Formats: sequence, structure tokens, C-alpha cells
Amino acid sequence: MAIVGNLVPYLAAIIILLVIIAYAIRILREYERGVVFTLGRFTGVKGPGLILLVPYAQQMMRVDLRTRVLDVPSQDVISRDNVSVRVSAVIYFRILDAERSVIQVEDFMAATSQLAQTTLRSVLGKHDLDEMLAERDKLNEDIQKILDVQTDAWGIKVATVEIKHVDINESMIRAIARQAEAERERRAKVINAEGEQQAAAKLLEAAQILAQQPEAMQLRYLSTLNVIAAEGHSTIVFPFPIELANLLATGTGSSSR
Repeated sequence: MAIVGNLVPYLAAIIILLVIIAYAIRILREYERGVVFTLGRFTGVKGPGLILLVPYAQQMMRVDLRTRVLDVPSQDVISRDNVSVRVSAVIYFRILDAERSVIQVEDFMAATSQLAQTTLRSVLGKHDLDEMLAERDKLNEDIQKILDVQTDAWGIKVATVEIKHVDINESMIRAIARQAEAERERRAKVINAEGEQQAAAKLLEAAQILAQQPEAMQLRYLSTLNVIAAEGHSTIVFPFPIELANLLATGTGSSSR
């Protein structure tokens, strides 16, 4: 019993030493950094690998440098042409400066989320509904640039912003469908009118060529008759040239004299 009693202080000292060592040793992965504070003051960024801290005098906050995905909740947006829509988006960002992400902002995830929501409403509210539906790439780029500038003070790099959904009500969907149908009809009429214009120009050109050579008009008559005769069930009426009628009338008058 006396031996056991003598070992107790040593065992307690060993346990305390192990606790201190466990507190002092930190292992950071390749994608992690440790922001170290000594007596409350920032003293550096360490990692990756094995990190030794002074127990109770130093504290460390882990920062993950990998790309993060942030879903922006659906936001009610009124477009420039007074159409109410619900828009959701997703943001890809990563921390470039571990020090600023810890010191300059309390919770960078919440701060980035709130900033993304307000920026989404602000940017999309300046555009028409047609632009929201047809120019998503440009809108994504505009939102990304604004977020990247504003989050730079927090040591954050916004890499990509993607608008996921633009939801509109049923009545607006029907109105868009009617608009699309009217646009297709307009294009069809324009194309038809352009075809008529081109055909008229070609007919005028052909008439001018035939007018220069009257014999060509006769050949055209014969060619048309040949095509009609090939059908086999047509009644053909031959045109009688006025020039020939005048010639016959002149000949008859001469004979009577």
C-alpha cells in the first residue's frame, strides 16, 4: 500500500503531462490552416502538418481552404417590367486568406449568404423578365463580380454564381406562351413577305430579258405547252399571236384588191 501511495503523485504528473501534450499538439490536413492567437492577439497562420501550441496561452482556429457550395434560398424579385418571380441560385467560393476570414468577419458563411441574397435581388431587379430567362450567363457574371469585390475584405474568393431557377406564376406562363406564338406568326409573315419580294424581283428580271428577244417568248410558250401536254388529261388552248393576225389581215386586204 505504501508503494502504491508513493506512485500516485507520479501517475498524476504523467496524466497531467499527457493532457498538456494532447492540448499542445495539433495536426492540420493539406487543405487546412490554423489561425493562432497568443493571449488573445493574432500571432500567425500555421499549417499544414504538425503544429505545437503553448497550452492555455495559445488558441488556434481551423480554417478549411477547399471550395464551398452555398445554396441561396429562393428570393422574391420584382423585375424591371413589374413581373414578380422567385429566383434561387448557388454560389461556389473558397477562402484565400485564413487570417481575414477569422478576424474581419464573425461568421463568413452567414455573412456571404446574406450578401448573396441581397445582391441577387438587387441585380435581377434591374432587368426585364426576358433578360432573366435568356441572359443568365451575363447575370451570373454580374452577380459574381459584385460578390467577389465585397467579400474580398473577408479573404474570400467567389469563383462562380449560377442562377438555378426562375419561377413565375401560371398566368404569366400563359402570357409568355401567347407572346411566343405571336412572335412566331410575325416571323412567318416576314419570311413570307420577303419570299414574295424576291420572287417578284426575279419575275421582273425574267420579263425584262424576254422583252429584249420576242423569239424567246415564243420558245417559252412552246416549253410551257410541252410541260402541260405531258400530263395527258389537259385541254390545251394555243395562244394566237397578235402579230400573225395582223399579218394575215394585211395579206387578205391586198388580195381583195
